[in-house]
Amino acid sequence: MSCCGLFGFQRNSVNPSKKMSQGVADIAVVGLAVMGQNLILNMNDHGFVVCAYNRTVEKVDRFLANEAKGTKIVGARSIQEMINSLKSPRRVMLMVQAGKAVDDFIEQLVPLLSNGDIIIDGGNSDYKDSQRRYHYLKQKGLYYIGTGVSGGEEGARYGPSIMPGGSLEAWPFVKDIFQSISAKVENEPCCDWVGTDGAGHFVKMVHNGIEYGDMQLICEAYDIMLNSLDLDLNEIGNIFTEWNKTELDSFLIEITANILKYKENGEFVLPKIKDSAGQKGTGKWTAIESLDYGIPVTLIGESVFARCLSSLIGERANASKVLHGPANTKYAGDKKEFVEAIRKALYASKIISYAQGFMLLKEAAKKHSWNLNYGGIALMWRGGCIIRSQFLGNIKSAFDKNPNLENLLLDEFFTQEIHKCQDSWRKVVSQGVLLGVPLPCFSTALAFYDGYRSKRLPANLIQAQRDYFGAHTYELLSNPGVYVHTNWTGHGGNVSSSAYTA
Repeated sequence: MSCCGLFGFQRNSVNPSKKMSQGVADIAVVGLAVMGQNLILNMNDHGFVVCAYNRTVEKVDRFLANEAKGTKIVGARSIQEMINSLKSPRRVMLMVQAGKAVDDFIEQLVPLLSNGDIIIDGGNSDYKDSQRRYHYLKQKGLYYIGTGVSGGEEGARYGPSIMPGGSLEAWPFVKDIFQSISAKVENEPCCDWVGTDGAGHFVKMVHNGIEYGDMQLICEAYDIMLNSLDLDLNEIGNIFTEWNKTELDSFLIEITANILKYKENGEFVLPKIKDSAGQKGTGKWTAIESLDYGIPVTLIGESVFARCLSSLIGERANASKVLHGPANTKYAGDKKEFVEAIRKALYASKIISYAQGFMLLKEAAKKHSWNLNYGGIALMWRGGCIIRSQFLGNIKSAFDKNPNLENLLLDEFFTQEIHKCQDSWRKVVSQGVLLGVPLPCFSTALAFYDGYRSKRLPANLIQAQRDYFGAHTYELLSNPGVYVHTNWTGHGGNVSSSAYTA
């Protein structure tokens, strides 16, 4: 069984062995940027014949003469030539910029393809675009797969995490290719079918949102060690190296240690980098979807806002001259103990981030009738991708024990881990406040935890306020399901507002 388990789909509508003799290539890849080139080379390494195509034909020639020299990779200098090179059913994978470019290529491909041919979008597309393309191509008699591909340049070349969704009928025709080139964890491929229409790209979107959160949490840990403990970059780098031997073992912790210690011409590179973070939008999409679905994915949202705040570099420079923080910005206690507290705070906050991400996946599955395998998704992320980490195995175990688990925090393992870290977590957040170090994601993670574990929240006052100024009504604990309005001032009427959600 593959790393994502069985999804319970019927797969008897196609014959994976169906092929025509005129083509030579198993699959075509459109787009020869970093990800496209490395996926092609990866496929070639695993015995598949790939046709490479790029709108700028010179890129095809350069690729064949350099990176692809001596391989079985073939090139095409027109879309028609690419189509003619393919075995049937034809498989065309688009590795182009998300958005209009994908739609433009689809429109060029549709007239040249036959019933049962497959278009694969391997870019960072919005899942709603994937839903639309799935239905559009279905009407044309074509199959569509929208697949997340994570792992960056190295992952694409040697084994990414691949998250395919869309036309289930197409899965048998791409399964061998995708699972062969994907990363492996305990000999299981980090790739399996996710679900229909836009499910693959939704799962990739959540992955990227969690990635945003992980990166910001690591930055906050680095920041408080640098500015409040006065540790140098080598010392902090060594701390991250040691952390990578603990529960925090992950790709991002590993590369952070390397970045911190990296020098050119005897000088650290990190301090020379402008502190304004870029973003391509997938973290923002995750935050927007969480608002639309009413799921409190607060940590990912805060990580997006942190990047937005970092971009206000000129304003921050001016503000730093006039807005003052606490007089004491240095931690006066035992540094070694506080470093361990930071590690535990990072671990606890990371658990919250993943718990929130899976909350969003569960809500989307309900809305779109996706049969998501949450343990399988966790295992898909254990290898090849940017958020690959040791404790994803614990997430898989949690969902294996209880496929209907309401929230990761309610699994015995994660409950115990949070309890072990809680005192340290609170210490770090409170010290950050006292020392004037911004810890937006550490703080929002703790606030979510305290809110989630609260049997009662002050939302009853919000309901009373809404009813007071807008006659929006409220429910009484003694009579649930019945909405009432109170004339709070004695001057209002008895007519209540109609119900709506926003």
